[in-house]
Amino acid sequence: MKWSKTAFSIGAAATLVLAGCSSATPPAGGGDSGDDGYTIAFIQGVAGDEFYISMQCGVEEAAEAAGATVTTQGPAEFDPTLQKPVVDAIVGSKPDALLIAPTDVAAMQAPIQAAADAGIKVVLVDTTLDDPSMAVSQIASDNVGGGEAAFQAIQEAHPEGGKVLVVSNEPGISTTDARAEGFEGAVADDSKFESLGVQYSHNDPAEAARIVTAALQKDPDIVGIFAANLFAAEGSATGVQQAGKTDDVTIVGFDAGPAQVEALRNGIVQALVAQQPATIGADGVAQAIAALDGDATEEKIQTGFTVLTAENIDSEGADAVYRSSCD
Repeated sequence: MKWSKTAFSIGAAATLVLAGCSSATPPAGGGDSGDDGYTIAFIQGVAGDEFYISMQCGVEEAAEAAGATVTTQGPAEFDPTLQKPVVDAIVGSKPDALLIAPTDVAAMQAPIQAAADAGIKVVLVDTTLDDPSMAVSQIASDNVGGGEAAFQAIQEAHPEGGKVLVVSNEPGISTTDARAEGFEGAVADDSKFESLGVQYSHNDPAEAARIVTAALQKDPDIVGIFAANLFAAEGSATGVQQAGKTDDVTIVGFDAGPAQVEALRNGIVQALVAQQPATIGADGVAQAIAALDGDATEEKIQTGFTVLTAENIDSEGADAVYRSSCD
């Protein structure tokens, strides 16, 4: 399988260069908003995930520059039943603004609406809601475009075409649903390829492996799998290996944390679609402070991504790898 030696980026470029960050940022003062002492709460989709850690770094750097204070919390799993109590507690503490990655488009609607009703400026980062009208801004990767780029990587590896499959985590998550939509739409535009649809592994690598094993038994001529998150990629790789198809099937994963990058280096996946989480966080702070200052905000902001391969991960693609800490 041949890959281009040049990383290609699609969408907006990063708007800030991040030099480093800490777990909480005290008011710095001196800026346009410094005297306001704004308090910003950032609620991650899941704590400990390198994507959200990288976003936290962007949040903290931007907040420090604006003289704001940041607190960061997140549920132990990407689960609305665990995220809701965190939101409820934050609403009780009455920060000036809330940056949040909703863990479900429907289940998190009421808790986040309650925050807005309490006068807290809400910015949705990464994921969104069925009705995001209470938010002053929504900031996310171009996930449809990311799905399209994942298909382009499979096209490059298999110009002759073939059957492809999407393995996602759960239906009802705005980001992964959009990635699958973008991938499926791109497949439909190329008559050489046939989509076998989307299957859900429920964030369980063992279930993803079972899905892929069964799919390869039924369709041994599958040439590509788009794994929409880390666990789907891990399980998909296991299924491909168990089927003895490592040299025949291209797996494209999403995100670029240490585990994903190790899988890329080891040849378990052949490409990664890396987002710009730090930029999402920094833009989220900028929009929150604009709303608090009474300035105009942008309803939607889309950030770009970079496709990483084994050939560019140690060169121009290195800056796209996610961070494990803000130190």
